[in-house]
Amino acid sequence: MVQQTKWVERKFNFDFPIGVFPCLVERLRGTPGRIEEITKTLPLNTLTTRVNNGWSIQEHVGHLWDLEALGERRLTDFRSGARILTAADMTNRKTYEANHNENSMEIILKEFWMARGTLVSALELLDEEQVGRSSLHPRLNEPMRLVDWCYFMAEHDDHHVARMVGLVSAKRKE
Repeated sequence: MVQQTKWVERKFNFDFPIGVFPCLVERLRGTPGRIEEITKTLPLNTLTTRVNNGWSIQEHVGHLWDLEALGERRLTDFRSGARILTAADMTNRKTYEANHNENSMEIILKEFWMARGTLVSALELLDEEQVGRSSLHPRLNEPMRLVDWCYFMAEHDDHHVARMVGLVSAKRKE
């Protein structure tokens, strides 16, 4: 099995045309549905088991939900022409403090669906000029257009979905 690259070690090329924006919006819209498909038949024990001090499947989903507030702030940053995007909390304090394993997957996923739906609806209202606006990403320390940010978010979603699938696979091998 291929070892998944850590998120903070990923490098990105933001060299694609603005015309891929509709495809990226669809990737973002589809994340909750893909997660629901992966998790709908899993028992609670599988959803909440941690492996090697990493997050459980449920905590990965909770983390994506937790980050929707950052997504809303960054969308506001782009709309307002902010020079630098709002920084993420790289300690993930919100996720650790949320105790997502004490909640139900149904509630976490429902909240994620609603939050992501709100973000996607806002993205669908943007025009080409807005999608091409650029701000500095604070961790990457490079300019990022709004379309690039959507790609970055979709890749982040996929990173966590892949982690979840890996946890399901590991549990099935036990």
